[in-house]
Amino acid sequence: MKSHYSSSTHHQVRTVGVEEELLLVDAETGAPRSVASEVLRVARRHGDTEVAAGEAGGSVGPELQEQQVETDTPAEEYLGILEQDLRRWRDKARAAASEAGALILASGTTPLPVWPQTFDDERYAAMAERFGLTASEQLTCGCHVHVSVESDDEAVGALDRIRAWLPVLLAVSANSPFWQGGDSGYASYRSQVMTRWPTNGPTEIFGSGQAYVDHLRLLVDTGVPLDEGMAYFDARPSRNYPTLEIRVADVCLDPRDAVLVAALARALVETGAREWAEG
Repeated sequence: MKSHYSSSTHHQVRTVGVEEELLLVDAETGAPRSVASEVLRVARRHGDTEVAAGEAGGSVGPELQEQQVETDTPAEEYLGILEQDLRRWRDKARAAASEAGALILASGTTPLPVWPQTFDDERYAAMAERFGLTASEQLTCGCHVHVSVESDDEAVGALDRIRAWLPVLLAVSANSPFWQGGDSGYASYRSQVMTRWPTNGPTEIFGSGQAYVDHLRLLVDTGVPLDEGMAYFDARPSRNYPTLEIRVADVCLDPRDAVLVAALARALVETGAREWAEG
């Protein structure tokens, strides 16, 4: 996530930003295409891969597989502007993909069979080596919502209180019924594929920001995840921004649904943070 998030105060509306993982598919057949490197070269030429210093943010970037890219939006207070951001960055990704003969598809999994190809990156290669089929078959696309918080303790206080509601956000966003060309029988098969990671799923109650940090350190020290970035929890305090990152949702076909997920995520964080502040 490359956007710059500003922390909120009790008298301000919390800012919210969204990351969307998007499939790259053939413009004629709809089959996934391994063209992310080419798409990102085009996006870089257009100035869409890095956030300029002092600007509000937004970018197109890589993901685990060559058949997908990720976009992120600036942090916004107003949901109407957030929707404009989501549409603008999908358009930028679409424009770059078109030069590679591909389209973008906002679907949690591909409807057609796929043989994923890991993006050329040292960390992703290490993940593929350590986790085998779990990593090499992992072509899924989520919608990650960043909601501003004032401190690590507030982030964890809210996280502890919204855990039980996160499956509702998954249900609202469910957009991945297919797996390898067949109907999985699930509205969100992405959620099932994600459980193959040993660090995925709901979290325990931590009680404080330090307790979360200690838990994360113990987890990495087991040698199972490569690093803290592999804490694929349903929600987590962001490593890079003063936000609580809610990661449970599928990417949504319609940007308006992504805005709904963001609005509900922000409402959950605000409610959880107030309950934490009130003890």
